[in-house]
Amino acid sequence: MIWNETKECMSRDEMQALQSARLVKTVDKVYHNVEFYRKKMQAVGLEPGDIRGIEDLPKLPYTTKLDLRDNYPFGLFAVPMSEVVRVHASSGTTGKATVVGYTRRDIEIWSECVARAMSQAGITKDDRIQVAYGYGLFTGGLGAHYGAEHLGATVIPMSTGNTKKLTTMMQDFEATAIACTPSYLLHIAETLEESGEIANIKLKAAICGAEPWTENMRLQIEERLHIKAYDIYGLSEVMGPGVACDCQYHKGLHVYEDHFLPEIVSPETLQPVAEGETGELVFTTLTKEALPLIRYRTKDLTSIDYSKCECGRTLARISRFKGRSDDMLIIRGVNVFPSQIETALLEVGETTPNYLIIVDRVDHQDTLEVRVEVDEKYFSDDMASLDQLTKKIAAVLKQALGLAVKVKLVEPKTIERSEGKAKRVIDKRHLV
Repeated sequence: MIWNETKECMSRDEMQALQSARLVKTVDKVYHNVEFYRKKMQAVGLEPGDIRGIEDLPKLPYTTKLDLRDNYPFGLFAVPMSEVVRVHASSGTTGKATVVGYTRRDIEIWSECVARAMSQAGITKDDRIQVAYGYGLFTGGLGAHYGAEHLGATVIPMSTGNTKKLTTMMQDFEATAIACTPSYLLHIAETLEESGEIANIKLKAAICGAEPWTENMRLQIEERLHIKAYDIYGLSEVMGPGVACDCQYHKGLHVYEDHFLPEIVSPETLQPVAEGETGELVFTTLTKEALPLIRYRTKDLTSIDYSKCECGRTLARISRFKGRSDDMLIIRGVNVFPSQIETALLEVGETTPNYLIIVDRVDHQDTLEVRVEVDEKYFSDDMASLDQLTKKIAAVLKQALGLAVKVKLVEPKTIERSEGKAKRVIDKRHLV
């Protein structure tokens, strides 16, 4: 079991002392090795000696995804390429890809963090973990792979692309754990149910991430597969999966603060918000060598809790994400997050977790349509019952969102499944 008690159970004073020492080294490193940060600090009259601890963090400038794109591909690296042993990158679907690099030490720390996360999910060296994230430039596959190896578990590097083969190997190899996106895990559950093979699997745990998901989705995964599901968080720019993970109590995701210094700030004012208040999550890396980042704005909306967890860990916990500031839809002046819609739909109980949000503009008026799959158990040709269900869902969504929504019921298995991050929103207002 990877239980780093010296780091995960530190007192708050001890953790802050460690963070302060590492922050001072990180600031000195980026000032002398990354022209971007040197210019940013000089622009506000800062020198490395001005940063003496985490209390001076607010003096430092923020970093954004645009900064990474503007310095594409390797402009923010703090070491020569001869020391970089691996690169990863985002898909670049909304612009230039964001490229990240790792030294050998970075890979070691990343592997340890993922192993710590898997340990929180009850996975040990005696488990066989099927990695069903995509491999390649995406950080999910190799991140989970190296973490499982560091833990000493047996890795089944399945990746994505053939769900039927995946479920066959899951049974033949007697996989006891799986790492994948939550939406793909529901698709796997659906495939196993259709083939009548649910009873044949040996899974006991799933560690899911790479996309936002709700508590209700976690409960549905656990009920359908008879397992325990855990939420792992990370982002390529900061490291990859393994920045934070929840434990068996599911009362927030423990941040590995000895490597990643979290802040919660107002997305509008960029000023810190109080503990427990929702704001944008910001990270400063404390041990990264190839790509150290100062006050990186994640766009993820959450809150933070510094109290000791029931599991014994004293690490700060971030709450399940409310959404992303850049994923927020503004419909007729109302702020709407896809996660709100997902939560409301899962409470209805007569639909599947598969839905599609379509936003359009008709006669200068924003419209919001939600297409929802009816659960097979409730689907019929009885138009009266379907009309009643449509009205029920529309009322639930109106109460949850505060605005009227057009609901369209669709037959089971007609909304496209995803083996990676699920596509939930089509905003036609942005289409030319």
